[in-house]
Amino acid sequence: MSILINIEKQELVFSSDDGTVRWPVSTATRGAGEAKGSFCTPRGEHVIRARIGADCPINSVFVGRRPTGEIYTPALGRAAPERDWILTRILWLSGREPGFNRYGACDTLSRYIYIHGTPDEAFEAVPQSHGCIRMRNADLIALFERVVVGTPVLIS
Repeated sequence: MSILINIEKQELVFSSDDGTVRWPVSTATRGAGEAKGSFCTPRGEHVIRARIGADCPINSVFVGRRPTGEIYTPALGRAAPERDWILTRILWLSGREPGFNRYGACDTLSRYIYIHGTPDEAFEAVPQSHGCIRMRNADLIALFERVVVGTPVLIS
């Protein structure tokens, strides 16, 4: 099983023995890049390091990889428009290429780069994240249920 994230197409392709599934995604507004503090989506070979939120309800709000107990609604979004909403599930990525996306000032894991849910009403398959890969919540749950820790992820 593997995941390919195509930044140009704003698409995630999940492949397994059962076939291939494609979902739209939203990557970084600032484009591709590996440097810490760049707010870019890192490229290259990665793996899923952690799966977070398996038992949480859809639209659960996360801060620091922990559920806050809030459930996102459009009204909550209007009340806090400045928040970068991380919803439903988190697939935390770790780079596999030392000096490019692993270790030092380019380390994907220490940059807290995730595949995560976002408010569905605001989702567009255009670059608008702060570096992470955003998905619609139902799509993220479908992906989350198919992957395990260690699943390869290629971002290109």
